[in-house]
Amino acid sequence: MFSSAEIGIDLGTANLLIYTKNKGIVYNEPAVVAIDTATQNVLAVGEEAKQMIGKTPQNIVPVRPMKDGVIADYEITSQMLKAMLKKVSKKLGHSLRKPSVVVCVPTGATSVERRAIHNAIKEYGAKYVHLIEEPIAAAIGAGLPVDEPISNMVVDIGGGTSEVAIISFGGIVSSQSTRVGGDKMDLAIIQHVRKKYNVLVGERTAEQVKIQIGYALIDHPEESMEVRGRDMVSGLPKTISLTSGEIQKALQESLEQILEAIQTTLESCPPELSGDIVDQGITLTGGGALLKGMQEWLSNEIDVPVHIAPEPLECVAIGTGKSLKMITKLQKATK
Repeated sequence: MFSSAEIGIDLGTANLLIYTKNKGIVYNEPAVVAIDTATQNVLAVGEEAKQMIGKTPQNIVPVRPMKDGVIADYEITSQMLKAMLKKVSKKLGHSLRKPSVVVCVPTGATSVERRAIHNAIKEYGAKYVHLIEEPIAAAIGAGLPVDEPISNMVVDIGGGTSEVAIISFGGIVSSQSTRVGGDKMDLAIIQHVRKKYNVLVGERTAEQVKIQIGYALIDHPEESMEVRGRDMVSGLPKTISLTSGEIQKALQESLEQILEAIQTTLESCPPELSGDIVDQGITLTGGGALLKGMQEWLSNEIDVPVHIAPEPLECVAIGTGKSLKMITKLQKATK
């Protein structure tokens, strides 16, 4: 049986969310940690560490230890998890001793990457660690009937990866995982500004541009936004004005790769389930679902109803938490 401390973790590339059985989502902050390179000590985690990106002295380095939905730096991820779970313990007013943890992994993660995630959580002192496929967690969090014999199609557009899956009877029937997500879109904006204006902007600025004037490939009224960066010729600060049309062009390649993953998944879907998708539609989750015009663009491209989940950013974390009940049921059934 599970211990009383049951938590679900969405170990995302951009954000780390922690869900507890009694309180729901208790932690939702960027998956960033600030390290003192001299002592290797953690100075800050989450929002506090994100504010430091691009603004720290040489000995302090803000790091994002998750890349493409998996662990890129094992040591730092372990330290980040410890610091974040400590924050959650403080918030709850009691320590999470030997918790049972469900953590999600991208469908395309290798066995080595899965083992790294398992070990990093185990190192914190977790009693049980269960890994769940990200799209299944997203579908559960979106309230889809995943354990019924009808197809549920989920497109989870995260920071590092986009996961597309058709789920029926609690398992994945057909899936695609592409390492394209919010981070790749931010990078495309940075490269566009550097190429066209000879100005260097940071990751945080690029993310703001994407949120404010970023659009999927639909017709829309032109919007503009002023951004500040460093002129690569003079080295001096410079302000430029960007339009939503040019940002849309910069995002085009990333969006087309996500569309390709959706089309490939649909092509390999059994015909019996294809009919369900026409009726049920596709559910979008993850931060990428919030890009302006995303729902309209996808429904035009694939001729199937597209819905955005009620809490797209929190779906995976809610799903990992809710799946604890299912895992407990399965454990009882196998005893």
